Amino acid sequence: MRTWELSVPLDEASPTPLFVQIARALAEDIRRGRLKPGAPLPGSRALATTLHVHRNTVLAAYQELEAQGWISTAPARGTFVSTALPDVEPPARSEAPRARSLDSVGFPLDPPLESREPVDFPRGALVLTGGSPDVRLLPVEVLARAWRRAFKLGGQRLLDYAGPQGHPRLRAALAHMLASVRGLAATPDSLLVTRGSQGALYLAARALVRPGERIAVEALGYRPAWEAFRSVGAQLVPIPIDGEGIRVDRLETAARQGIRAVYLTPHHQYPTTVTLSPARRLTLLAWARAAGSALIEDDYDHEFHYDGRPVLPLASADRDNVVIYVGTLSKVLAPGLRVGFLFAPIPLIRCAASIRAVVDRQGDLVAEYALAELLEEGELQRHVRKMRGVYRSRRDALVEALRKELPDALEFSIPAGGMTLWARCAPGLDAAAWSERARDMGVWFSHGGQYTFDGQPFSALRLGFAGLKETELREAVRRMARARPRR
Repeated sequence: MRTWELSVPLDEASPTPLFVQIARALAEDIRRGRLKPGAPLPGSRALATTLHVHRNTVLAAYQELEAQGWISTAPARGTFVSTALPDVEPPARSEAPRARSLDSVGFPLDPPLESREPVDFPRGALVLTGGSPDVRLLPVEVLARAWRRAFKLGGQRLLDYAGPQGHPRLRAALAHMLASVRGLAATPDSLLVTRGSQGALYLAARALVRPGERIAVEALGYRPAWEAFRSVGAQLVPIPIDGEGIRVDRLETAARQGIRAVYLTPHHQYPTTVTLSPARRLTLLAWARAAGSALIEDDYDHEFHYDGRPVLPLASADRDNVVIYVGTLSKVLAPGLRVGFLFAPIPLIRCAASIRAVVDRQGDLVAEYALAELLEEGELQRHVRKMRGVYRSRRDALVEALRKELPDALEFSIPAGGMTLWARCAPGLDAAAWSERARDMGVWFSHGGQYTFDGQPFSALRLGFAGLKETELREAVRRMARARPRR
């Protein structure tokens, strides 16, 4: 091989280093059979001169190729294509070098699970799509101080490996909070700190369900939870809801074929915000005890109740250890902190923790230590009290704006709690089309079809009010009114 026969195209504007480009080009020539086993390669000085690069660049490329086994160097003799390579069939003369594509795989693979990708909302958009807190109101200095103290006081222990169940200090603080505010007989050993409520749902499903077993879910409900159950092989059984929550009578009928667990949101039903009635709560607990089925209670926004006293969780009345309780601090602070928890009988917690050790090993100990301090010092509770007043005012502002701008288009009850409002559309109004038209006017909200089990249209809107100021909510509703489809 003469020096001038070795052509290597180089792109100095590419982020890929030049020595890597040279190494890849030579490896491809060897793979294609253009460079035969045992063939000599130009000396580093000669190739550097040909390619107009520094000699060290060529040396680095040769070192990379030798490390990968493509070439070998013989002292005082030179550099050669390795003779230990497998036989490489040369391509047909008409075949051009093919750039590698990552659009396919070379092995069997199932399609990805259904998931919701975060939406990159345009600047200035008024977003009503979810029940998210207003992160603009976070006590940033308080949080930063807690994180700094965690690093200072926790030291290297918080940066090392730890158990999968979560920092003991946070579990103790959560147990105290759950016992004093939500009536749960929680202990640190009965709690598992997770990465958000989604992590808790997946671990509960993985610990509880075997492939093919049936899980009952609310027919209008939280799709990410459904996908967590499907991911472990569960067969989902939709159960209708009405003004009192899940239809327990329909659940009893479905249970004749066996129900491993029921997933529900009894405090503020997702998405309708309906609270499960006292009579159905008692019936549901009695049914679960008799059937030997688990109840997975997702209490995602317990802290935000505005009218009257909040209803205690199902788990507070559980005397038979049938309830698996899922909670989160995401609605209190910010979704990005990814801190949720499971409260359940200790055997299930131990099983879920063993799964977590395989999947994720452990959580963020620095964040857990800092949040424990915020709970112990009452900072989190003070923030909740402040936000409860703010969100109640925002709820009232949204209700007032809807009644003013859309009096004949939407029918709704004022939610007693939560961070969203569920409104039924007037006959003839296409909720999905309305949602689509509104985006062109800079306002985003969800329509009922996004929450149905079978994906069928449902003439309703879900409007989150917690994340926008009162002035922003009024403007959002004005834009909604302009975007309203004609009937």
